[in-house]
Amino acid sequence: MYVTSHRMMPDITSLVKETSENGTDLSADDIGSIEEIPEDTILSRQTSVNLIPFIGQRFISQDAAYEFYCSFAKQCGFSIRRHRTRGKDGVGRGITRRDFTCHRGGYPQLKPAEDGKLQRNRKSSRCGCQAYMRIVKRADFDVPEWRITGFSNVHNHELLRENEVHLLPAYCTLSGDDKSRICMFAKAGMSVRQMLRLMELEKGVKIGCLPFTEIDVRNLLQSFRNVDQDNDALDLLKMCKEKKDKDPDFKYNFKIDSNNRLENIAWSYSSSIRAYEAFGDAVVLDTTHRLDAYDMILGIWVGVDNHGSNCLFGCVLLRDENVQSFSWALKTFLGFMNGKSPQTVLTDQNMWLKESLAAEMPSTKHAFCIWHIVPNFSNWFSILLGSQYDRWKAEFLRLYDLHSVEEFESGWREMVDTYALHGNKHIASLYTLRTYWALPFLRCYFFAGMTGTFQSEAINAYIQRILSAQSVLDNLIEQVAAMVDMKDRVELKQKMQRKDYRVVLKTGSPIESHAAAVLTPFAFCKLQEELVLAPQYASLMIDENYFIVRHHTQMEGGYKVIWVPHDGFTSCSCHHFEFTGILCRHVLRVISTNNCFHIPDQYLHMRWRDIPLPVVQTPALGEHTEKAQWLKSMVSTLVAESIETEERLDFACDHIGLALTRIKGLPGQSHHAHHISYNSPSGSLILPEVEDSDGVGQSFTRIPHDCLALEKPKERRSRDGLDIYRKRRPCPMTCCGQFEHDADDCPLLGGDELNVDNLGFP
Repeated sequence: MYVTSHRMMPDITSLVKETSENGTDLSADDIGSIEEIPEDTILSRQTSVNLIPFIGQRFISQDAAYEFYCSFAKQCGFSIRRHRTRGKDGVGRGITRRDFTCHRGGYPQLKPAEDGKLQRNRKSSRCGCQAYMRIVKRADFDVPEWRITGFSNVHNHELLRENEVHLLPAYCTLSGDDKSRICMFAKAGMSVRQMLRLMELEKGVKIGCLPFTEIDVRNLLQSFRNVDQDNDALDLLKMCKEKKDKDPDFKYNFKIDSNNRLENIAWSYSSSIRAYEAFGDAVVLDTTHRLDAYDMILGIWVGVDNHGSNCLFGCVLLRDENVQSFSWALKTFLGFMNGKSPQTVLTDQNMWLKESLAAEMPSTKHAFCIWHIVPNFSNWFSILLGSQYDRWKAEFLRLYDLHSVEEFESGWREMVDTYALHGNKHIASLYTLRTYWALPFLRCYFFAGMTGTFQSEAINAYIQRILSAQSVLDNLIEQVAAMVDMKDRVELKQKMQRKDYRVVLKTGSPIESHAAAVLTPFAFCKLQEELVLAPQYASLMIDENYFIVRHHTQMEGGYKVIWVPHDGFTSCSCHHFEFTGILCRHVLRVISTNNCFHIPDQYLHMRWRDIPLPVVQTPALGEHTEKAQWLKSMVSTLVAESIETEERLDFACDHIGLALTRIKGLPGQSHHAHHISYNSPSGSLILPEVEDSDGVGQSFTRIPHDCLALEKPKERRSRDGLDIYRKRRPCPMTCCGQFEHDADDCPLLGGDELNVDNLGFP
């Protein structure tokens, strides 16, 4: 039997004992065999807790557990794959158990040979290896958590050496940065071998030790060549128009450059707009990813709803990374959201985006995501500080999490002196921008808990799921739409399940029961954590409405709490309520010891209450406005009544489906498609010259919701161009003499409606 390599840790010779202490019911399949383990081979959790899986170890998601086990396997000399699951996404409780196994686990399945065809005699690497890790899901107050309940590192094959393991297919991966570099090298005319040598020098690795091979680079370059940027952009716009036809609340906008190529495009779904109306007070704008095949930046607007789940607000694709592009994206997003700016927005350290936000959203507090800053520390400081790096990083994170600005300033000066970092450019930059990332400067603003480790990792995992979509543009849009639809269905199912969920009270306090009746389970869990810790603090009255609250082990210091019972007003110097929307333990201690048995209504934040999403108002519909509003009212009542029971929901879905079928069979508004044709040279997306039958150019609006109502082209695009059908007369758009303007800014095409039928998209 083969176990973990000696370069990693002591040998593991048995299955570690499984436990069900996480509260999840385990079947016989969940419980593995137990063998006696010599005391000297038991892993030391104190020294290797971050390297070696152990029973009871917790993760916020399946992806987090997979990444951890994958990292462990790579250091040991093998790779892993996802194996059996219990449950299914979107059905019942969803997936409740997941097994990860060694890549050589199991045995190859013989494929039946087809008559007349030769079977390839490919040897499989699978040999029935029993190494595995099992995680089981536990959810307290709808907050999912995954725990390891089974782990074995016993292998029946040799493990690879450190200089061999990177050749396993699972580890031959190209990161986003690597793809961007390769794309840049290809544009510079470098050969593949030159690219590999240069990247080896950049990464400081030995020849042949990159995490990818020459074949991987050639395959990536071939995928770039296979991408049809012009046709994909046309398909994307056509698909946006089709979605607009099906859902009038779907919004999108685009911009063309001086060569009439698609420069920017942004979109948002109807459910995203509704979610933003309720939960758009704090958002994350991630612009750190790029679609290399199209050479476009992907921006994603993400937030958190009242149940702690991530919600998508919108997406944008930008050709260039500059102030003008980001300003266009921000203006367009505000247009989608009826001009409503978020209270706070988290981004990476992009100075162009910082400048654009200051100009377009002056009332919004802009902050930098700490999870985009910390990963740079290894490159910035590890060599400089050497063995002191870990201590310095721990001190930095301590300063980051302080409450007092004065303590931060004094602590920062002491840290710079201790580690002799006075002339370091990165330290100087961090200090200059400290009001954008250090929590002592941000706690007075509401961030909905998105600066915390748990929520930040969940947001990053959510974004990674979006990025895992197909590389073709229209497939990306469809994939994101499918994710949004799936999330809506899952949340509807969870809402029904929460009706039967019984909250567990831990203190017996009337304050606790009052909060449980108002807040969502997610928010109540956060408040309950503070309430449970409140008795550990001493409350000292300074005057009638002024208190000092400190931990019972402290003899000095503490937090300043103001409590005015007659007005129901309270505040704390820790600013926890302003920062998260949840009352802190210090305030809860004061009001509970002063005979207050209910939390004042204004301190049960509306965005954390269990209330339905608001209905976003759509533009007036002329003579049908009154009927449309009455229909919306009925639909809202229908949803509220249907989700009470499974039987009602099934009945409603069946009959609404029949009603929609009959409605679609009735005559609708006619769309007069124009037949246009033109030939587009490869390498650019050329918008055709168009003019209506009266010689008047079609106008553009900011959000072209009526665009692209086209008939199906009679012929497909040829290799060298796009064959559509041409109107007789040229378009005045090409005669305006101005370029690089937005679709709604053309001086000759002003108006209120856009008929992009005339743009010649298939």
